[in-house]
Amino acid sequence: MTHRKRELQKQLLGYFGAGLFLLILWQYASWALKTPLFPTPGSAIRATARLLNDNLGKHLWVSTYRVVASTLISLLLGLPLGLMMGYERRIDRFLAPLIYILYPIPKIVFLPLILLFLGLGDQSKIFLITFIVFFQILVTTRDAVRKVPAETISSLRSLGGSRGQVYRYVLLPASLPDVLTSLRLSMGTAIAVLFFAESFATTEGLGYFIMDAWSRAAPDEMFAGIIMMALLGVGLFIIVDLLETVLCRWQHLRKP
Repeated sequence: MTHRKRELQKQLLGYFGAGLFLLILWQYASWALKTPLFPTPGSAIRATARLLNDNLGKHLWVSTYRVVASTLISLLLGLPLGLMMGYERRIDRFLAPLIYILYPIPKIVFLPLILLFLGLGDQSKIFLITFIVFFQILVTTRDAVRKVPAETISSLRSLGGSRGQVYRYVLLPASLPDVLTSLRLSMGTAIAVLFFAESFATTEGLGYFIMDAWSRAAPDEMFAGIIMMALLGVGLFIIVDLLETVLCRWQHLRKP
């Protein structure tokens, strides 16, 4: 427990140092450019504090809900299907060609159709992000299962282990580290897609808030929205790191 606390303290200290470095760099860029279109960190932070209890807090909640809901749906769909595709050869032979065709297509091109059928509310944004993140989790899980040594599975089966126990005690733990790594990468993609989707034909979310502030020539408010979107991404990364610490404890055992 003490070792975990030290690791957490080091991680938080690293985040603090990185944030301080970015603030210094931001301040220097603001001094160098000398334009009202690029506010200082102080003015942006003051705008964030002023707006957080107003409409910025609402937009932050909407964006957080959309990203978290999309990620959970993608995980609930992509993880079990990836496990089955990696282990069950017949299922993989049936689904792999379909995945190979759909995966490389930029899903963002379907946004007009998604908006047409699902409207401008949360459903269209959640569906688009899920559509993208799902494939990343699915492909990563499938490939992680393929790397599990056949001898490990055979050992469990020879001891009387059922197919369900193979999934639970071998395939799932073996694939979790890769799945969580994929989840980290997906967070960046999800937030980027969220910004694009929210800046197009909508009236809620951080993407809308940022573009609305830009159209009103309010750079301090625009950067307030950028700060909140950055904090949203950092928060999701930290949550995934904590999940890895809890679910993949064997990776954090100290070597003798």
